Amino acid sequence: MEAKGYLQEVGAQVSADFVKNRSILSFEEYLSLFFTDPKGQSRNAAQYLRDVMDHYGTEAVPHPTGTIRRFKVFDVPSAEHDGRVAGQEEVQNALYRILGNFVRAGRINKLIMLHGPNGSAKSSLVNALKQGMEDYSRQPQGALYRIAWVFPSEKLIKGSIGFGERAGAKTAEGELTTYAHLDAEALDLRMPCELRDHPLFAVPPTERKALLEGALKKKGLGNGDGSTGDFILSDYVRDGELCAKCRRIYTALLNSYGGDYLKVLRHVQVERFYVSRRYQVGTVTVEPQMSVDAAAQQISADRTQLNMPAALHSTVLFEPHGPLVHANRGLIEYADLLKRPLEAFKYLLGFSETGEVPLEPFVLQLDEVLIASSNEKHLGAFKELPDFASFKGRIELVRVPYLRRYKVEQEIYDAQITATSVGKHVAPHATEVAAMWAVLTRLKKPIPDRYPANVKPLVEQVAPVEKLHLYQDAGVPARLSSANTKELLKLREEMYEESDAYPNYEGRSGASAREIKTALFNAAQNPDFKCLHALAVLEELHALCKDKSVYEFLLQEVMDGYHDHETFVRVVEGTYLDRVDSEVRDSMGLVSEGQYRELVERYIQSVSHWVRGEKMRNRVTGESEKPDEARMAEVEAIVMPQGEAPADFRRGLIASIGAHRLDNPDGAMDYPRIFPDMFKRLRDHYFEERKRVLRKNKENVLKYLSEDRNQLSSREQTQVQDTLKTMAERYGYCEFCAKDAILFLMRQRYT
Repeated sequence: MEAKGYLQEVGAQVSADFVKNRSILSFEEYLSLFFTDPKGQSRNAAQYLRDVMDHYGTEAVPHPTGTIRRFKVFDVPSAEHDGRVAGQEEVQNALYRILGNFVRAGRINKLIMLHGPNGSAKSSLVNALKQGMEDYSRQPQGALYRIAWVFPSEKLIKGSIGFGERAGAKTAEGELTTYAHLDAEALDLRMPCELRDHPLFAVPPTERKALLEGALKKKGLGNGDGSTGDFILSDYVRDGELCAKCRRIYTALLNSYGGDYLKVLRHVQVERFYVSRRYQVGTVTVEPQMSVDAAAQQISADRTQLNMPAALHSTVLFEPHGPLVHANRGLIEYADLLKRPLEAFKYLLGFSETGEVPLEPFVLQLDEVLIASSNEKHLGAFKELPDFASFKGRIELVRVPYLRRYKVEQEIYDAQITATSVGKHVAPHATEVAAMWAVLTRLKKPIPDRYPANVKPLVEQVAPVEKLHLYQDAGVPARLSSANTKELLKLREEMYEESDAYPNYEGRSGASAREIKTALFNAAQNPDFKCLHALAVLEELHALCKDKSVYEFLLQEVMDGYHDHETFVRVVEGTYLDRVDSEVRDSMGLVSEGQYRELVERYIQSVSHWVRGEKMRNRVTGESEKPDEARMAEVEAIVMPQGEAPADFRRGLIASIGAHRLDNPDGAMDYPRIFPDMFKRLRDHYFEERKRVLRKNKENVLKYLSEDRNQLSSREQTQVQDTLKTMAERYGYCEFCAKDAILFLMRQRYT
């Protein structure tokens, strides 16, 4: 394609998009748009941000407290895939609830303070909201408009610059003309509003209120006070006024036209704008700094400036600037706010409540959601200051702890630790072992005294790794009886929320995701492994545990196994070995998962008839007979916890099936999911009996991956090839990481 043809094609597309997006409107055209969608064009910043969250929808996700609502805007639906926020659904719902309070109050009257340990996703949460705002502002339903003033050239206007009748453009009486669509060459000056004033501010407040209420009623939205309909007009949209610069321009025009309002509106151009983080439009992040976040500069100091319209030569105009100005109509983030001197943000006391910031020449009226972040140390120190009492009523505190579910934590690393980012294959379980160790460092010992006397011993015995699996998948220790298993599952939610009311809450300390990502990138540089291997990660974690001068959480006192971070590395290593052992066994195909499932299904069927006292049909003879006690006892000898009575065990199984059926009335019975411990015990029992065969097969795999491949028979080589193929397809191993994993497994478990 020739350059000219290409540019013409691109130009046609840009022009089409410009028209389609209604980028430039006259005030009359904007008013028509407003009557079509009064709700969408009457939103303040809180309503807009809440609509952003609603736009992307929600989903119910599992959580230790049951199911919880997750907002998909935090999945970063457009571009930045690694910006997805893993977990933190409690924080998402808290933000949505606070925005709802602003909407109902009709004004943004508090600052939202996200507080938590360093690296707990405070900034990631805000960035996801900003990304959602950017994307939503480009959608038809997210269109935002601001006001600008245009002054035509002398060639088109008789009389003084910017005023009078357009030559050759006399209109019928009462018809509104506009300069909004004049070409750039036909304009002497265009003055946009730095505050992005709402176009409706061009309508005087008294008439605007009637305009808003009438348009909303016509669409069945009530009158905007919330008593009828579901839409509440904000104070900003209903009562807000033009900024100081726009007000002076408006007044000068009105005086020049002798009070002819329609002639003033000819100079109003309504421009669509898009939220942008890069260009600081509608959203700004303020890093810790000493200066105040807004200022004003005079743009008409010399009244003889020839580039100003004649009627403005006697008008002093000031132009506001700064982060607060750039973020108007959107969201401003104060990163690490409390690292700034108190005097540098004391103005937030008034601003967070009134939405106004006094400057020397005028008062800024702003409409933006204020979100700040702080770590716990700075917040604790701030609470000790006398001024905190003044701030307390103007701040909404939202706690952002470290994650406590390792599979959710793993999502962070899986998104950023890839073959592309580390330059080599990422072996199975490399990020999983890192996530498990990170979460183990964050867990606190349960406080038995908070629980009823009959379950205190049960709570006291919960080990860190048991608590890890309880939070993640409602996994319970295999050592427990059916009765104790039920009791512990009932306590799961209470245990998860146990420390919420404490200053030193669970998730406040431990390894941060940033520190773990650094360890993963370091592990990728290990020359002993051709992949980013879980064993290299474990080596990095061992090294990290020795650096107590850098990582404060390593100084915590060990308490009944909790905070024993070096031991946690060995615990995670043991879990890794279990994973590899299970995957290699499965890949060898000695026993299929279907055989275990069939055995469990037959056993459950027998137990079900036994509990109901019913006979069952013999598959061989076809006769009805009592369930086979000997066969049930044979299975129970393998899968039943030691010391439990068979009758209690059987009834507990049927109760678990009933509970699963209540939660999943239409789903098929997924026995491996309902009884994971039962399947694990069956697998372990089978492979314990065939350990010699299994060892031989694993040795064959290692020989095949070494120079001793020729020592294997063709049949043995085929078996090994099938095993490696299954490990690659089903679990993601390559030959290098498979060899390292099996060699480590053989040394630890089969020598």
